[in-house]
Amino acid sequence: MSDRFKTSVDLAGEDIHWDPDAGLTYGSYLKLDAVLSAQSPLTDEHDEMMFIIIHQASELWLKLCLHELDAAIAHVARDETRPAMKMLARIARIQEQLTQSWAVLATMTPSDYLKFRDALGQSSGFQSWQYRMLEYRLGNKNAALARVHKGDPDAHARVLEALNAPSLYDETLRFAARQGLAIPEAALERDWSEAYEASDAVEAAWKQVYLDTERWWELYEFAEKLVDLEQKFQQWRFNHMKTVERIIGFRRGTGGSGGVSYLVKALDLRLFPELWTVRTQL
Repeated sequence: MSDRFKTSVDLAGEDIHWDPDAGLTYGSYLKLDAVLSAQSPLTDEHDEMMFIIIHQASELWLKLCLHELDAAIAHVARDETRPAMKMLARIARIQEQLTQSWAVLATMTPSDYLKFRDALGQSSGFQSWQYRMLEYRLGNKNAALARVHKGDPDAHARVLEALNAPSLYDETLRFAARQGLAIPEAALERDWSEAYEASDAVEAAWKQVYLDTERWWELYEFAEKLVDLEQKFQQWRFNHMKTVERIIGFRRGTGGSGGVSYLVKALDLRLFPELWTVRTQL
């Protein structure tokens, strides 16, 4: 046996050898010391640990969503829809993981939560700057919400960058125009920090795509990826709303938001409006 195989273990009939001093390990690569020591409950209540881990894990998934979404938008801007579609499909699957996390959180009863809720002070998921960036990058532009993050200059700068950049749908419409669809100029060059306003002309353009999929196959396929993404996003938001309602009813949120009432309003928002309304026109 080589001298460097300093440790061995019999695992399911296989002799596994490794050198603990050889360098990179599973734990060091994943920075598990930092990750697993990042949970600091403020109370002795049993359910607070679960509450913290659910939200920390959600932030990690949001980080991956933003990583994929930024790359997808860049690909669309270069007319490279194939890699973008793979990234959007991955985001939709991540949304499924995020949706499932609410089922875990829902194992906490109202009385469980009330035992440590006061210790949370004004902290709230409403203050998640990654979520705000995700909404902005997907097209839900509301400049007023960026002010929530002014207390964290670095986060505020990132949020403002996302607010003032073209969203995924903005870049999709630019791509559609380059492919030959009649997209109005007002949708191609505008103040990106403003909310997108649905257009009859854009709906008519998407109608062309859906009525002649053979000619517009690339745009048709990409449009359906956007619809899938928005559907998963809405399912996540719906499950969030129902979980909050189940745990705190219609109390106000810890961060000052309306809680369930705020989340219900969010369900009415459309990220890619004409891709939904066009279905009625076919």
